[in-house]
This record gives sequence, C-alpha cells and structure tokens, in this order.
Amino acid sequence: MNSVTSILKALRTKQTSCVEVAQSFLKVVKEKNKELNAFVDVDEKSALKHAELLDQSHTTPGHLTGVPYATKDNILVQGSLARAGSQMLENYRAPYNATVVKKLNKQNAVRLGTTNMDEFAMGSSTETSAFGVTKNPHDLERVSGGSSGGSAVAVAAGMVPFALGSDTGGSIRQPAAFCGVVGYKPSYGAVSRHGLIAMASSLDQIGTFTRTVEDAQLIAPHLMGKDKFDASSYSLEIAEPVEIKNLKIGIAPEHFSESLDARVNDSIQKALQVYKGMGAKIQEIELPHAEYALAVYYILMPSEVSSNLARFDGVRYGFSEQAKSMTDEYLATRYKGFGREVKRRIMLGTYTLSSGYYDAYYKKAQQVRALIAHDYKKAFEKVDVIISPTTPTPAFKIGEKTTDPLTMYLEDIYTVGVNLAGLPAISIPADPVEENEKQLPVGMHLIANQQKDAQLLAVARMYEG
Repeated sequence: MNSVTSILKALRTKQTSCVEVAQSFLKVVKEKNKELNAFVDVDEKSALKHAELLDQSHTTPGHLTGVPYATKDNILVQGSLARAGSQMLENYRAPYNATVVKKLNKQNAVRLGTTNMDEFAMGSSTETSAFGVTKNPHDLERVSGGSSGGSAVAVAAGMVPFALGSDTGGSIRQPAAFCGVVGYKPSYGAVSRHGLIAMASSLDQIGTFTRTVEDAQLIAPHLMGKDKFDASSYSLEIAEPVEIKNLKIGIAPEHFSESLDARVNDSIQKALQVYKGMGAKIQEIELPHAEYALAVYYILMPSEVSSNLARFDGVRYGFSEQAKSMTDEYLATRYKGFGREVKRRIMLGTYTLSSGYYDAYYKKAQQVRALIAHDYKKAFEKVDVIISPTTPTPAFKIGEKTTDPLTMYLEDIYTVGVNLAGLPAISIPADPVEENEKQLPVGMHLIANQQKDAQLLAVARMYEG
C-alpha cells in the first residue's frame, strides 16, 4: 500500500483508517531514516492527531483525505522549522503556510514532516545540506541527487507515498532519476511559489515525487491554480485525462552526446522502442541553442540567488554572529551562516550583475535564454513531447564530485533548459543498470510545451502501462 491510489482505495472501502495509515508510514520512517537521513524533522504527534480527527470527522472528505506526505525544507509550514538546509535558518519557524500546503490541508492530506535538501536548493546531490548527507536507498554509498534528495528518498524508501520538492534546474527530476521514482515539474506558474524560500524566482517551481505517474496525475490538480500572492501564477485545468493519438516523440541529438553513459543510453533506447510499439512516431528535432543552456543557467541563476539571498543578514531572523559593529556583524553572519556552495553562487551572481559586466553576462544570457525558449517552441510545432535521459549517468558515489563544482554542475545538463523555457517536464523510471551487483535506477526525461501538463502526464502514463 505504497501508492496514493491504493491508500485512497483502502480508506474509502474501510479496509484501514487514517490513523493506521499514518502509523504504518511513521513506522517506516523510524526504521529507515537514521540510515538514509531523508527527514530532518518528523511531526509524529501532529500527524497522528490530524489523522485521528479525520477518522472522527463526518464532513465530506477531501480528495486526498488520510494520505501522508512530506514537504521539502524550503516550503513553509506554519509553526514548523523551515531551514532550507542551512545553518543560516537553523531556528527559523514559518509564520504561515505556503499555498501548496494550504491546498493539501484543504484536501485533508496528512503531513508527516520535513525532508532534507541541498543548502538553499544549491546542489545536485544533497551533500551541501547543513544537516548531513541523504543517502540513496538503492546503494548507501551513492548520492540521492539534489537538491530535493530528501523528498526523493522518502518516496523511494516507502516513508511517504508522495512528497513535495522544488525544481530550479532539475532539483525534482534529477533525484527522482537517481532514486527510481517519478519526479514531476509543472509548467512555470501552474503552481504557486508563495511560501517557497526563493532561490531563483524566474526558474523555481514546486512539484511532486510519487511512486507512479498515476499518482502524479491525481495530485497535480490539487496543487495548481492562480494565487493572489504569486503574480506569475495562473489557472491551468488538467483534471480530465487526455487521450493521446498519433503520438509524435522528438529526439534531439544534443541529448545523446558522447558524455552520456552507454548504459543509460541503452535504457532510454529500450524505452523509446516501447513507445514505438504503441504506434508512436519518433523523429529527430533541432535544439540549436541547447549547448548554451548550462552556461546561461549558471549566469542567470546565481544572479537571482545574489538578489534573493541578500535578505539573510542576521538582523531580523535566523542565525546571527555577534560582532563589534553592524557591518562586522553582517559580514560575520553571512560568512559563518552560509555554506561554501551558497557563497560561491552569491559571488558569481554579484559579479555578473556588477557595473561593467551586466551587459556582457546577464543581459547576454537573457537574450540566449529567449533563443532557447524559441527553439523549444519551434520543436513543439512538430512533436508532442521530447524525450531524453534525465541525467548523463546513474547516481554517483558520495564525495565523488564535491571537490569539482564544474563536474557537479554538469549533472544538470539535460534538465536546465526546461526551467529556462518555463516548460513542464517529468522523470520516470526506465530500465535500471547493474553495477557491482546492485540495480541503479535510470530516469527517462519527458518534456512538453508550456501549459501542456495534461498531455505530458498522459504520455508518461502510457509508458507506465
């Protein structure tokens, strides 16, 4: 009973109760979390109290009544710690609920706790967290991916049937691929970002981790909608299933370069044959500016980071280092409160926004971003979805890439373009690969045109069967 669908069926047919469901998942958390470090906080008492109230309630149940879930550490839950994986916010408690949390409360989902993440969502391995590394349940010596590694592991290890994460350049899809679960990033603006601790506001998007695409389809409509607190949000209806006929799949040569692990390539090719067997037409497309996506991302993202993280100064909330003067206190707080990767990106962003460099870097990157978005728009005039690997390799060893930031950044090579263009995308499990007698998950990446989330989920569901 690990899927949302199976839990709802059991609850509606009175085979179990909300309390029993919550207890069963909390038991798994207790058994596995010490080893995996997926959760940084478990709200057992409040979860069981909520579940008990739901069992006693005689009102019309919500669509997700009794279903346990977890939230990433950068999504605000009123009264709970929201630390964004950073010492800078080690004692910060959220004063209000994020819009997505409000929506899930309305549907009576039961929140079990908060999951680990890379500090301020900056990382591809959940190794930059101030609260320890999250380990991959398929091989404890390997990373979980990032930055939403805790949420991915919580679902993969059966601690919760679904979890929320955030995706700025692949932070849902990449850990989903490494952990063998479904990671869905909605179209930019389809889900409100209100209550998400911002990293790069023009790129950030809240999404889900689930065991199945069917579960992602079930949850998505309850997260979406226009929100007065997020000017970029809009209404997107995906409640009705979409029937896919004469499916056209686009393949870009840029996604299958020599840097791609041969085993991952074989897995994706097998998956494409499955679609072909369903009658899908597979054709090559052109994304001429795809090779610049990573460079553009690592100019624009740090620029927005530099701006968004300026508020963390130890004056109003969070960590504060005492010093002789206000200036010294400000400098000492940011020096000690932020980790190495966060400071690196703040410095990169400050540099690209500075006088004399703004036009050469930031402005130029925005122009190329527009070209990347246009490439996708042209491609979707010919195909329904684009398919690629989610990551160039299976999960790598813990500590393998921490000393080489550029190598770590290359983990996002297939995913960042989606965020630059504001597109919906999903990573679903393809055939795993074997290494040292262990099965390592591989993710298949599906991309659709803006606001074509229903179509994207329907095509992903076809592969799931």
